[in-house]
Amino acid sequence: MYPYFKKKFIIPVAVAGMLFVGTSFKEDFFEIAKQIEIFTTLFKAVNTNYVDETNPGDLMDKAIKSMLGSLDPYTVYFNEQDVVNFKINNTGEYTGIGALISRKKDRLVVREPYKNYPADKAGLKAGDEIIQIGDVLIADFKDDASQLLKGTKNTKINIKYLRQGKPFTTVLVLDEVDIKSVPFYGKIDDKTGYIVLAHFSRKASNEVKEALEKLKADGATQIVLDLRGNPGGLLNEAIDICNLFVPKNEVIVTTKSRIEKHNNTYKTQKEPIDTQIPLAILVNGRSASASEIVSGALQDLDRAVILGSRSFGKGLVQRSVDLTYGTQLKVTISRYYTPSGRCIQALDYAHKDKNGVAQKTDAKNYNAFKTRKGRTVYDGGGVLPDIELEEAKTSAIATALIKNDGVFDYATSYYYKNPNLGDKIPTITDADYSAFKQYLKTNKITFDTETEVALKNTLAAAKNEKIDETIAPEYQQLLAALEKSETTLLDKNQKEIKNMIQEELIKRYQYQEGLYQFYIKNNSEIKRAVSVLNNQTEYKTILKM
Repeated sequence: MYPYFKKKFIIPVAVAGMLFVGTSFKEDFFEIAKQIEIFTTLFKAVNTNYVDETNPGDLMDKAIKSMLGSLDPYTVYFNEQDVVNFKINNTGEYTGIGALISRKKDRLVVREPYKNYPADKAGLKAGDEIIQIGDVLIADFKDDASQLLKGTKNTKINIKYLRQGKPFTTVLVLDEVDIKSVPFYGKIDDKTGYIVLAHFSRKASNEVKEALEKLKADGATQIVLDLRGNPGGLLNEAIDICNLFVPKNEVIVTTKSRIEKHNNTYKTQKEPIDTQIPLAILVNGRSASASEIVSGALQDLDRAVILGSRSFGKGLVQRSVDLTYGTQLKVTISRYYTPSGRCIQALDYAHKDKNGVAQKTDAKNYNAFKTRKGRTVYDGGGVLPDIELEEAKTSAIATALIKNDGVFDYATSYYYKNPNLGDKIPTITDADYSAFKQYLKTNKITFDTETEVALKNTLAAAKNEKIDETIAPEYQQLLAALEKSETTLLDKNQKEIKNMIQEELIKRYQYQEGLYQFYIKNNSEIKRAVSVLNNQTEYKTILKM
């Protein structure tokens, strides 16, 4: 084993040591070299002496990912298969089944089949549980099972799945899948165009440009750009999207790092499409990264009115570094700053509490900055909209229902009880909502709020210390009080949760396109954006025009 190890591991480490010499880590070279040597000898000793057969690749994969986990969640290591997935996420193109799939424990669940792609053509629906792919039982397959659903075009894959507990089989025929950055655009009314930007892949700016030009040609004289739920993506695409609305040579974002070469100022490089068209941008707590560059920069330049709720607050910039053997490191290299000079990073990963949790910047420590026309904006916690909308915020109970699949699973049950709605918009009555609450109770769907998790952990600790019988009455009282509180919250946030159920159901019957068609006629946040655009006095007052 040792000659192989020396060839595969010692040489790359030596090369890595040489690279360190020429960087700003020069002064720490001895400490770095020392730690590499310790790790090298430890890794060899474990693989040589451990009582059972080891998998050096798996051990190294876990060691690296655990080490990086102590930094921030955006600095990550990609093995060869991870690299393939990362490229798919950045391009939006791959050969596969065309469906959003998630795995929880031994369950591989179809979350959303995309219209007219292989999963949809094979008859798969949201909520279907895939139990076997080819000859592979999912329960026995511990790696990323979604990789079993990728391959060359026209490959046929036999699958078995459960639908409402009943077994079915189908054949998937793999095809090219092109996930649009702009899944929908259209006109809200005679003069208002609406563009949904879902993520920032390599085609994002071109797709937004195409949508903008077609809407203008169709008579749109004002635009709503929807960035809600957009987690971000490529920095250059964010800059190019801003460039559609602001002149050439405008500063959009600046990156600052302790390493000089990572300090950069990014400006628009092209001629714009329209610098005057009134623009409203929608954001929420799941709008992050590149979404915050677009909304933050256009806010700082007084080019758009921002509506919704405070964005996520990811002001960290990553860069991909190619490593040996087809692996890759995505590492945080700097923070980004909007044109006014503010950084909107919400969590401070350099200063964590005793539990290793990064802390949010305290609102009282936010710093004030000025937009181009003198409006006051703040750093420290995402982009704060010019107009905050209560309905754009997600309550704690709604967040729990998303996390525990309460809404998703109920929508699946509802769909099969009401299979013939077709193009009708499903409405959630009070009776439906009562049925939803009963569904949660009957299926023992737990909310796992921080309080509930802490309470369960307390009982577990009490059992270990054999004092659980002593505290059992008090525990049951607290648990009952907590469940009563959760029921109260379900009633208090009924309107929000009804909307969540309705939106999930619309996707079941009419796909994503149906949901966006519903939005442009019924969504209150979009209606408020249109109202601001229609009221030019309000629009110009906000932007100090």
